[in-house]
Amino acid sequence: MSFDSFIALLGIVMASAWTPGPNNMMLAASGVNYGLRATAPHIFGVFLGFGFMIFSISLGLGGVFAAYPVLHEVLRWGGAAMLVWVAWKIATAKRPGEAGAATKPLNFWQAAAFQWVNPKALIMCVAMSAQFLDPANALRSAVIIALVSMLGGASSATGWAWFGTLLARWLHTKARLHAFNWTMAAIILAGVAMVIFADI
Repeated sequence: MSFDSFIALLGIVMASAWTPGPNNMMLAASGVNYGLRATAPHIFGVFLGFGFMIFSISLGLGGVFAAYPVLHEVLRWGGAAMLVWVAWKIATAKRPGEAGAATKPLNFWQAAAFQWVNPKALIMCVAMSAQFLDPANALRSAVIIALVSMLGGASSATGWAWFGTLLARWLHTKARLHAFNWTMAAIILAGVAMVIFADI
């Protein structure tokens, strides 16, 4: 991979990783509701899970999706359904300590597995693999793409979760917290609608 290609990859990764999407909205909500320390496994699950996914897709799953489009559609609609469920859980989340409140955020494995049904993550993986994978040096370029993606993911996941902890100071009332959670849920649902219905 040339230096120019590396810089282009880094720029695309950073821009796409930091823009609002399902992962970032969930991380911000987790930061608000549980704090940065408790959200750490979620953070690691996001960027390591995404790194593994883009590495796998770069080395061959993209070809599988091309050969079997139905698999991509199954993941696409399955991901949409899961995101609707996540949006509902965020919207109806109660303050820690309230009766019926969730006691912990997503763990590492849940966050890592979520990457495989996250429409934004799947689109990014396929697009970046197609653009930056060098067939002549597939393994090397797949490793570079994955490492750069994990760098971008680590910075954005930590940043959004930290942003959530800062917001928590302002969201100390029940009404403000519920308004925030419903707003995060609405943003996730809007993203789902854009991805699912863009081609219809």
